[in-house]
Amino acid sequence: MLLFRPIRTRMTKLRPPRLMPRDTLIRRRGIYILPNLFTTGALFAGFYAIVQAMNGRFENAAVAIFVAMVLDGLDGRVARLTHTQSEFGAEYDSLSDMVSFGVAPSLVMYEWALKDLGKLGWIAAFVYCAGAALRLARFNTNIDVVDKRYFQGLPSPAAAALVAGFVWIMIGHSIDSSEIRWIACVVTIFAGLTMVSNVKFWSGKDINLRRSVPFAVVLAMVGVFLAISSYPEGVLFGLFVAYALSGYVMAAWRLVRRKPLAAK
Repeated sequence: MLLFRPIRTRMTKLRPPRLMPRDTLIRRRGIYILPNLFTTGALFAGFYAIVQAMNGRFENAAVAIFVAMVLDGLDGRVARLTHTQSEFGAEYDSLSDMVSFGVAPSLVMYEWALKDLGKLGWIAAFVYCAGAALRLARFNTNIDVVDKRYFQGLPSPAAAALVAGFVWIMIGHSIDSSEIRWIACVVTIFAGLTMVSNVKFWSGKDINLRRSVPFAVVLAMVGVFLAISSYPEGVLFGLFVAYALSGYVMAAWRLVRRKPLAAK
């Protein structure tokens, strides 16, 4: 006679899965090194310009602002070429621009010439600094709605180059700041107000670098580099003065062209 014994099985309680902490479920976002390295270099150049201005070395401060401008122009292009754009990089770039092209130029100009004007001097420096801040804020909020071919208002790097170039060229010609402090005040206020104006300035973003160009264009580029190397402060200041005035010239040209149409 066969005896059948019941098979006993151990019933194991099913434990509910352990819930992972919320912080571990969020994907950690990394920071791209290459484009932010150029942004950090621009920020350092702007900080270096402030330190040099405080020590009375205004020529070094002006050169540092131009170095920051070159590095600022590279970080965005490097990010696009390497497909490393990020929101962090865009915000970091804006903060760096505020230091290098907002605070640094206004402080350099104030320490060099504007402080002798008393209250008017620091007001002019603040007008420039506030103009740079408003220009960057407007650029960040209107980046998706404006025409990419033009800037609305003078770009802050160009305004900084205008102010720093003025200091650089005056020092190069051994002109005392006390002799031209009123001109320095006008240049500073002009640069600050132009940044927040509605005047359009050509952005150059419609240039196709992959397109072939005539050989004369290459020769012209070589000539520009030779001119800059031989007389950097004068050539750079002249280029940015022409750029700062180009927006007003184009605006006047558009106004003249519209008048006959309105008359009809």
